[in-house]
Amino acid sequence: MKQLERIFKGLANRRRLAIIKILLKRKVMTVAEIAGEINLSFTSTSKHLAILRQLDIVDCQQKSLSVYYSISKSLPEVVQLLSKSISNSRE
Repeated sequence: MKQLERIFKGLANRRRLAIIKILLKRKVMTVAEIAGEINLSFTSTSKHLAILRQLDIVDCQQKSLSVYYSISKSLPEVVQLLSKSISNSRE
């Protein structure tokens, strides 16, 4: 139950939902690309990504000086179920 509560708290933010939506569509992006898409600073976007990483919603991989983010291969089941709704949302 605690894990489910943590996931729902993590998803209760429009910026993090926007990040998930973008990554579901574009697959792999850098922090700078995500920040540009959601009109948020690099620092704030990084903080949101850190929260999503802690919840196993996104994975990251460093290549040279860039860090690339994608939806986690071990995505929690509840997020898998919600991903279609997130993908189809208008915002």
